[in-house]
Amino acid sequence: MSSSVTASGLQRPRRWDSPFTDDLTEDDVARLLRLAPFRDMNPESFPRSAALADILRNDGRLRTYQDGEIIVRQGDYGTSAFMVISGSAQVVLSPDLPPSVVGRREPARRGLYKALAQLWGNAREDEVDRGADRRRTGREEQHIFLQDIPVILNRHRTATIEAGSFFGEIAALSRMPRTSTIFARGPQTELFEIRWQGLRDLMRYDPQLRKYIDDIYRERALSTYLAEIPFMQYLSEEAKQAVMAATQFETYGDYDWSGEYKKLAQAGTAAVAKEQVVASEGDYPNSVVMIRAGFARITQRVGDGHRTLNYLGSGRIYGFDEIAHNWRQPERPVPLQYTLRVLGYTHVLVIPAAVIEEHVLPAMPSHRLPSLIEADSQDTSSPFALPTVQRPAAAEPAVSADLMEFLTENRLFNGTETMVIDLDRCTRCDDCVRACASTHDNNPRFLRHGPVHANVMVAQACMHCADPVCMVGCPTGAIHRDAFEGEVVINPATCIGCTTCATNCPYESIRMTEQRAPNGEILVAADARPILKATKCDLCIDQYGGPACVRACPHDALDRMNLNTLDDLVGWLKR
Repeated sequence: MSSSVTASGLQRPRRWDSPFTDDLTEDDVARLLRLAPFRDMNPESFPRSAALADILRNDGRLRTYQDGEIIVRQGDYGTSAFMVISGSAQVVLSPDLPPSVVGRREPARRGLYKALAQLWGNAREDEVDRGADRRRTGREEQHIFLQDIPVILNRHRTATIEAGSFFGEIAALSRMPRTSTIFARGPQTELFEIRWQGLRDLMRYDPQLRKYIDDIYRERALSTYLAEIPFMQYLSEEAKQAVMAATQFETYGDYDWSGEYKKLAQAGTAAVAKEQVVASEGDYPNSVVMIRAGFARITQRVGDGHRTLNYLGSGRIYGFDEIAHNWRQPERPVPLQYTLRVLGYTHVLVIPAAVIEEHVLPAMPSHRLPSLIEADSQDTSSPFALPTVQRPAAAEPAVSADLMEFLTENRLFNGTETMVIDLDRCTRCDDCVRACASTHDNNPRFLRHGPVHANVMVAQACMHCADPVCMVGCPTGAIHRDAFEGEVVINPATCIGCTTCATNCPYESIRMTEQRAPNGEILVAADARPILKATKCDLCIDQYGGPACVRACPHDALDRMNLNTLDDLVGWLKR
């Protein structure tokens, strides 16, 4: 945790140089300290540089919501948790609320006439805000209210969150999207919002709060996450409960990795960025690790260094093959075959080997167990084997080692719709750029520029990431994952131009643009500053034919592909 030195010589967190709010008074802090769970915390267990009162003052803020106002929306990314102080909140459990009800819009596909009309109907000026006559300021905070609450309560299963309860902590700490929509009930609901760093410090110095958060996690999310592991299907309910009780969740890396990575990349030193090691090749396999959020890379020793063999995303597991081998042949145990290193910020579930050996392996059919580990072979048919990862004596990975390093060092595995260009085929005709501009009011949404390896270039176009850090901290939810097809999109009506998404994006794929009226006039807010909006590739979500850039390339040099796995890339390289 970065820190700065105060006049008294204490190392205070540097984030406090910009407190969460300037509105929290000493009386507010004193009132919070009289409420549970803060009143039950021992101030002496906190260091002087991060005192309990200072954490509340600098990392928290008080917020008031009106009846029916949405506090968090399902699918949004957030960096803070909430505690109800007065009033109550209602969480929608099932079925999910329609996107239109929570302020999202289903993309309207353009018909044939509109698709043709856009060729001559685009505005002459850049970034024309067609709603400018109705919306002149653009900086005010957006509030979204649910309508017909009695109807919602009748048609949807909900639960009440009473005063003193926390919510939103799982998404805040693990950078997962909000799992439910929660709205305020009653004339006024007062909440204490605390950003993730403050919540982390409270859990670090107060064991009771940590236990409380752990219990919430187990109750609300753990069973769902573990159900994604293939071997759980063979377990009895009693065995599942035993596995759940023994599972721990841990986080590695820097939550703000995107900003640090951008600095390193701009300095040309991203390749030497420090990566935390979760487990090392040659160590005894004492647990199975499941990646819950973020990414990790699998490496293998080569001489005095290491090479990247694969990367693991959400739902992938590590260490199971070795534990299964040692259970079957305890007289010939093997160590971990690879090293697991986190990339950026990674959230994992850890299941002890003893639990796997007691409950999981005896319940699995023999034909579903991974093969024994040999010096010169690997069972690639096992559902638990690591795809494309090879044993030391096996064939080389599906892509070259230097290309694998290029993908991992630039964090390109994050992209699910990455724009990849074959520079040997590309003639620099710019038809892709012109097609994008024609589709988006004469304003292209990407740059035909980006990191290059050999003949492969990854353009600066939104990759619609599996872990979209651009969403973290958006104050209005304007940038969100489309509820219908999953693309990362921006709603210009609720974008307030705060630049948070553009700052967070590690790939320089979001631009802030000045908005103009149809007559070309630059729109300004009440403070006389130009109104800015975030713009980026929307994957031509409103076009029936898909991304215009791909359709326009006359030489088949450009494609959009999922780099979470290597399958698409390998097939593309072999054309």
